[in-house]
Amino acid sequence: MRLALFDLDGTLVDRRSAFGDAVADLSRSHGLGLDVEHWLLTELADRASAEDFARARDIFNIDEPTGDLWRGYVDRMAAAVACQPAVLDSLARLKGASWSIGIATNGASDIQRAKIQATGLADLIDGIAASGDIDVRKPDPRLFELAAARCGTQISPGDWMIGDNPATDIAGGHKAGLQTIWVRGRPWPESLSVPHHSADDVTDAIDYLLTHTRE
Repeated sequence: MRLALFDLDGTLVDRRSAFGDAVADLSRSHGLGLDVEHWLLTELADRASAEDFARARDIFNIDEPTGDLWRGYVDRMAAAVACQPAVLDSLARLKGASWSIGIATNGASDIQRAKIQATGLADLIDGIAASGDIDVRKPDPRLFELAAARCGTQISPGDWMIGDNPATDIAGGHKAGLQTIWVRGRPWPESLSVPHHSADDVTDAIDYLLTHTRE
């Protein structure tokens, strides 16, 4: 069985659009104020963890427990993030073609799994590895290896990594022994080796796997 590993944020789901809505709603509902909201929008733009809310409590003298703020943020991100129906349909086609599907994602375990569950991805995924599981982040090959193991397999020739981040997804996938598809969007650093294939979006990437790869 062939293996396809996918990045989550920016590849399967649009974190960016959900992020602003989640922070704004959290700030309003908890009465945090615009200063805190702007700080959160800056500090959590690339990634978020409970420690970020602990720092916010210290900086802005917020009374609410860190755990309550973090859980409120996780719940709102899960509610706001979406996976397009076309992406879910493409993943279902890939699974129907006897591919094993995994997610290798940087991020806190609870929030990444909440997003996967809320978007319907959980029904199509064989295994998930989040950096918060083992405190190892992409491009470290160990995260890709863990994702493969949680799919019940190990990385083999002919397996793929699909993602939007040149450094973490594509260069990391190369290091782990995976063929790679870059989902265009970010600038490509000249210092990095080119991906095996490039696609406009993840549905195009899956179409490529279905039509240009063989057992």
